Amino acid sequence: MGDLFGSSEGRPADVGKPLADRLRPVRLDDVVGQEHLTGPDGSLTRMIRSGSLGSLIFWGPPGTGKTTVARLLAGETAMSFQQISAIFSGVAELKKVFEAARLRRSQGRQTLLFVDEIHRFNRAQQDSFLPVMEDGTIVLIGATTENPSFELNAALLSRARVLTFNPLESGSLERLLERAEKAEERPLPLDEEARAVLLRMADGDGRAVLTLAEEVWRAAGEGEIFEAGELQRVVQRRAPVYDKGQDGHYNLISALHKSVRGSDPDAALYYLARMFDAGEDPLYLGRRLVRMAVEDIGLADPQALVIANSAKDAYDYLGSPEGELALAQACVYLATAPKSNAVYTAFKAAVAAAKEHGSLLPPKHILNAPTRLMKDSGYGAGYQYDHDAPDAFSGQDYFPEAMGRRTFYDPPERGFERDIRKRLEYWSKLRQERSERKE
Repeated sequence: MGDLFGSSEGRPADVGKPLADRLRPVRLDDVVGQEHLTGPDGSLTRMIRSGSLGSLIFWGPPGTGKTTVARLLAGETAMSFQQISAIFSGVAELKKVFEAARLRRSQGRQTLLFVDEIHRFNRAQQDSFLPVMEDGTIVLIGATTENPSFELNAALLSRARVLTFNPLESGSLERLLERAEKAEERPLPLDEEARAVLLRMADGDGRAVLTLAEEVWRAAGEGEIFEAGELQRVVQRRAPVYDKGQDGHYNLISALHKSVRGSDPDAALYYLARMFDAGEDPLYLGRRLVRMAVEDIGLADPQALVIANSAKDAYDYLGSPEGELALAQACVYLATAPKSNAVYTAFKAAVAAAKEHGSLLPPKHILNAPTRLMKDSGYGAGYQYDHDAPDAFSGQDYFPEAMGRRTFYDPPERGFERDIRKRLEYWSKLRQERSERKE
């Protein structure tokens, strides 16, 4: 399941292998498209130069070079390279791999263990890596196409640095095609437009662009040059409507978000359908719908977040195309819900205040006093238990004394927030009355 960037020359001994394997890099600086990692000043280049390579998580889409780079790192650091896939490996195989690594270490050689699809391991399996990472038995490099923050244990992430692999841009894919033409000693039989379509078909995947090129060479007759329409017929693959890494992607997601915010369900459905048709990752769309629910609807309709999150989970459960209807349903619900950005605005204001007054202690009356010294120092003194007060509301001040009361959240007279506003106004009235009584 190796990924690929491409190397500068084919190797005669590899004749018969797929083109992508024949062009696999032999040096780190052969790697295409990840210069932020492998370039002269890249993160990985710096690590190798320092002589210290710690455990890493490679996060990025397929065909961006995660496996290839891991192999090259083992060569650069003289480690023994071992590769397993979380799809096919269980606890028993992990134990064997760890034992072999311990034996190797006792003989003076460290093991670089590459784990493909590491996010597919469950929590207990991920935890099994921790001891052998900590004692230096292995240097772990895990590869994942999913967001590590959501899919990997915090304990594992705390012991590994996450490096992001980007989809290959058209310029990098073009360099791979040029290397392939050099290795094959013949031009790709495509006209200019068809060549551009081929790059779009690859969709940022280096292995895909070389596989497609190989299909074209196989299909072309003597002297035949394919046009764009003929190319799609030959490879039976449709070009994405837009490049997910470029302007088309951002333009459409912006149009979708603004249509939902503007309470236009028809326009929202149109842009959602266009993104489905373009091959957009539906779970990405699900995450964006969740974002819309909390940013643009908030507590005007608390069910919006529940429905958006449920739709994302429903797609994850049903898959495509059945799950797309769940996302469409959530999209319409969000577009037709009452709108409020009050929580969004309040949170931004609270963050700004936290940065400005981050060193202030909370008032002592709301702090616990677990020790006698803290109790003698006034911690917890004067605290009123709200449930003992009339209306379960004491009216105490909870802000740091030096800061004074602040208002961040200002709910509008719309949707469910109309009721929240009445509640806040009532509590504000009670707070004022009780403050005046104290005076």
